[in-house]
Amino acid sequence: MKKFLFDLFPLLLFFVAFKFSDIFTATAVAIIAAVAQFIWLKATGRAIEATHWINLSVIVLFGGATLFFHNDAFIKWKPTVLYWLFGSILVGGKLFFGRNIMQKLMGDKVSMPGPVWDKLNYSWAGFFALSGALNLYVAFSGHFTESQWVNFKVFGLMALLLVFAIAQSIWLGRHMQEDGNPADSKSEELP
Repeated sequence: MKKFLFDLFPLLLFFVAFKFSDIFTATAVAIIAAVAQFIWLKATGRAIEATHWINLSVIVLFGGATLFFHNDAFIKWKPTVLYWLFGSILVGGKLFFGRNIMQKLMGDKVSMPGPVWDKLNYSWAGFFALSGALNLYVAFSGHFTESQWVNFKVFGLMALLLVFAIAQSIWLGRHMQEDGNPADSKSEELP
């Protein structure tokens, strides 16, 4: 839980800064928070994951463009680019390198057949693709205000992620019961 909150630190500061100021101040705060978070990880010798590198790069690039050009369109594209990048990594890893990224991330904790891992990998890629498209709709359709987009970015996308993760867990749990290892099924058969 601590790691989850730590990873949300720049996003939460972005939200607070936006509520007290504007999108440009919030963007600057998010960049500073992401850089500070990265420096803290380095200084304390903690593991820096690929997602930290990707998040830092995207926020600095798109946040920096927002501030440099004084155009909020760049920061509004940031969640979409990030999600589409994650989805592309999942699909590209499988199609071009024969590596299932989800299995690489979770394989030491969960044992499942290859086709199930592939479904999990592609379902997450699909989730990221749809979430990125939804962000574009909320950001640029003209049906939502900037404040509504910020709320959606912070709370809506997070809620979608949580609901999807829970649905995936239920699906995996059900599937693992059906295709669990033989030791599990033997223990169920005992009187």
